[in-house]
Amino acid sequence: APADGGDHDARTHQGMDVLHYRFALTLSDASDEIQGEARIRLQFTAPEVKEITLDLQGPTADGRGMRVESVEGGGGKALAYRHEGDRLRITLAAPRRRGAADSVVVRYHGIPADGLIISKNQHGARTFFGDNWPNRARHWLPTVDHPNDKATVEFVVTAPAPYQVVSNGAPILETAGDARGRRVSLWRSAAPLPTKVIVIGAARFVVEARPPVGGIPRANYVFPEDREKGLRGFAPTDSILAYFVRRLGPYPFERLANVQSKTRYGGMENAGAIFYPEAVVAEGTPEDLLAHEIAHQWFGNAVTETDWRHVWLSEGFATFLEEHYLEHRYGPEVHRRRMDEARSLVVRYMKQHPGAVVVDSTYAQPEEVLQPLTYQKGAWVLEMLRYEVGEAAFWKGLRAYYAAFRDGNASSADFEAAMERASGQDLTEFFRQWLYAPGYPVLDARWRYDAARGRVEMTVRQAQAPWPLYRFPLEIGLGAPGALRTERVEVRAAEHTFTFEAAAPPQTVVLDPGGKLLMLQRIAAE
Repeated sequence: APADGGDHDARTHQGMDVLHYRFALTLSDASDEIQGEARIRLQFTAPEVKEITLDLQGPTADGRGMRVESVEGGGGKALAYRHEGDRLRITLAAPRRRGAADSVVVRYHGIPADGLIISKNQHGARTFFGDNWPNRARHWLPTVDHPNDKATVEFVVTAPAPYQVVSNGAPILETAGDARGRRVSLWRSAAPLPTKVIVIGAARFVVEARPPVGGIPRANYVFPEDREKGLRGFAPTDSILAYFVRRLGPYPFERLANVQSKTRYGGMENAGAIFYPEAVVAEGTPEDLLAHEIAHQWFGNAVTETDWRHVWLSEGFATFLEEHYLEHRYGPEVHRRRMDEARSLVVRYMKQHPGAVVVDSTYAQPEEVLQPLTYQKGAWVLEMLRYEVGEAAFWKGLRAYYAAFRDGNASSADFEAAMERASGQDLTEFFRQWLYAPGYPVLDARWRYDAARGRVEMTVRQAQAPWPLYRFPLEIGLGAPGALRTERVEVRAAEHTFTFEAAAPPQTVVLDPGGKLLMLQRIAAE
C-alpha cells in the first residue's frame, strides 16, 4: 500500500460515484460458500469513462475468495471484465460522459476469507456476521471499499429458516420458511453509508423489541443462552440515545439495534445495527461501550471521514462523547478520572512513537490508525476545544458540523471551519499544534511569594523539547485546597513569568486545577 494511507483506493475509483447497492445473498448450512448478486447504480464523474473498477477479493491459494460468474450492464447486456487480485475491472459497453447514470450487475460466489465471518458462537451455534472495518467489505461484496464513496444499500438475504437476519436500515420484508426450509429477509437503508459499516448478521437470536426513543424504533438481538444478562446490559441504550439526540441533533437512521456478534473488535458501530463481541454481551455490555458505539451513529456513520488520515473525526469524537455522556450521568469526578487515564495512554504511546501525530498520512494500512492518538488524543483535542471556545460555542459548532455534513464526508479542515464559524475565532493555531504536530506540553513551573509586594511570582517554562512549543490558555489555582482562586493566563513562548496579587502566602499553587489540558507538569515552590 502507498504511503498516503489509503488514498490509493480513492484514486482507483475515480470517474464514478456509487449511488445505490442492492445485494442479494444466499447463505447455507451445507457449506461456507455464499451466492451473491450485486446490482450497483452509479453516476459518472469524469469527462469520459470507459472502464470502472470495483473492489472484490478474487480466489486465493487456499481456495477462498469470490469467483465472478457474469457481469451485465443496466440493459442486461454482458460486459467484459478482468478480475485480478482484489480488483474487478469492468469495460463499459460504450464510453459514458460526466453526469450520466448507469447500473451494473455482478453475479458471483465463493467462500469469504474475511469480511463475512462464518463461524460458531461461544455456544457452538452456527452464525454469519459481517465485519467490514476498515476495508474488508471487498472479501464478500463488490463495492467501492473506501469511506469517501457513500451509497444507499439494501440486502436481500436468503438463509435457513431458523435464523433471524439483522442489517442496516429498516426491515421491509421477511417471508415464512419455504419448502426448502429457507427464509428471505429484505432490509433497506435510505441513508447513504460507507462500506465499513454495511453488514448483515444471521443467527438464532432472541429478539427484543424496545419502545421507541423519540420515535426511533429500537431492538436488541442476543443469543438465547445469554438472554438475561445480554438484554439487561443493553438497558442504558435508551437514555444514551435520548441524550445524544438532545446534544447533537436528530438520530440519522431508521432504527437502532444492539446485536451480540462475532466481531473481532471491542465493538463495531455498523450503521443502525451495532455489533458487540459475544463474550462482552454475555456478561452485560458496559455502559461506556454502549455510549461509544451509539455516538458513532452521528460521527463516523452519518458524518464520515474523507479518508483514513481523518479517522479521529470518528474515533476521537466517539471517545469524547462517551466521556461526556458519563460526565453527564455520573458527575465531573468520574469524567476527570477517565480523562486522566486517557492522558496516560497518550503519554505512554508518545514515548514509544515520539514523532506521531493525530492526522497522519504515513501509515501503510488503515488498521494502523487504531491507536491512542486517534482515540484518546482525539478526545482530548475536543475537550481542550471546549475550553478554548467556550461551552456554548463548542456545542453550537458540533451540531452545525453534524447538520452540514450528515450523509456525506468531512475532513479535519471542514470541522475546523465549522468551529471557527460557531465561535468567531481563528482556530488555525489550535488545530495545527494539536492535530498536526507531535507531542504535548511539558511544563516546569517555579513560584514564590513576594511579601513586600503582596504577590505570587511564577515562572512557567515549556520543557517538552525536542517537540515544538505549544500555545494555549492555562489556569492557575492559588489558595487553600477546596478554596482555590483561579487565574487564567496565556502561554505563548518557551518561558513566561506571571504575577498574581495575594494578601498572604497561598497554601497551595496548582497548574490546570480543572484538568482541562493534555500536558504533563512539574511545580515547586522556591
